[in-house]
Amino acid sequence: MIKYISLLFLFLIFVYPAASSADSITENTEVSVIFNNQDIPDEAWRTPNPENILYVDLEYGRIIIELYPDIAPNHVARIKELTRQNFYDYIAFHRVVEGFMNQTGDPRGDGTGGSDLPDLVGEFTFRRSDLMPVSLTGSKQLGSKKIPVGFYKALPVATQPIVQAMFTRDGMVSAYGLHCKGVTSMARSTEPNTANSQFFLMRDIADHLNAKYSIWGNTLIGHEYLTKIKVGSKSDNASFIPDIMKKVRLASDVPDSERVNFQILKTNSIFFENYLSNLKETEGSTPDVCDIRIPTRIKQEKQ
Repeated sequence: MIKYISLLFLFLIFVYPAASSADSITENTEVSVIFNNQDIPDEAWRTPNPENILYVDLEYGRIIIELYPDIAPNHVARIKELTRQNFYDYIAFHRVVEGFMNQTGDPRGDGTGGSDLPDLVGEFTFRRSDLMPVSLTGSKQLGSKKIPVGFYKALPVATQPIVQAMFTRDGMVSAYGLHCKGVTSMARSTEPNTANSQFFLMRDIADHLNAKYSIWGNTLIGHEYLTKIKVGSKSDNASFIPDIMKKVRLASDVPDSERVNFQILKTNSIFFENYLSNLKETEGSTPDVCDIRIPTRIKQEKQ
């Protein structure tokens, strides 16, 4: 018999609404919330495609990242290709900045190296229609403008209002991922189209990187390890000994018996809206999009 253990916010109370569990929220839907003690039903969770799940094994534990090929297809393809070559195994975090990010992916270990593959054209933004729904959490001051923000699946994004799609030639609007803690993004030089193999995992929020670097994934499990990675670089300290990625694998390439069997709360469901309302009640206001963790749950066999 299988039981589910929620990894995040076990103490929160969610709603089982009177509406059908197939009902979903959109950017134009208002949701009323009534609290009771019902569990979140199975249909409120999604099982990620193992082809788009990346395991990064560290000394401290495993970081599990969801990849988004519909956001940055070429960068996701590159990460997959190099992962399947075992390129990232034993690669150092050669530049780690406290309160910023953990950079890795350089076989030379000094920030100057890459793979033998050609550099990639930047995928800093993406176009979306209503077939790529974003569950809005509010707005965020980004530069000189306040922009709607929310989640595409489990990725924090900023987006033009979907109603503007009726005025565009392709019937879509512009959006981009946000550099929140846990987000994974491709490193490059000062030239925009120079990403190759190096990438970084965010330790904190860095809004100044938004729409300037290609985001390709987000950490779902293992956030606590992001800030355990040793801070420093050899350029600042010749005796610095960096942490390494011991092994990097796609879940689809790992035997079923060795996979982490988990699910993610659907962000385009009424249950996610109830989750946000509960956070708002607890915090006094809706948290910044970068401070919202998407709940996950792991299946375990009952002993």
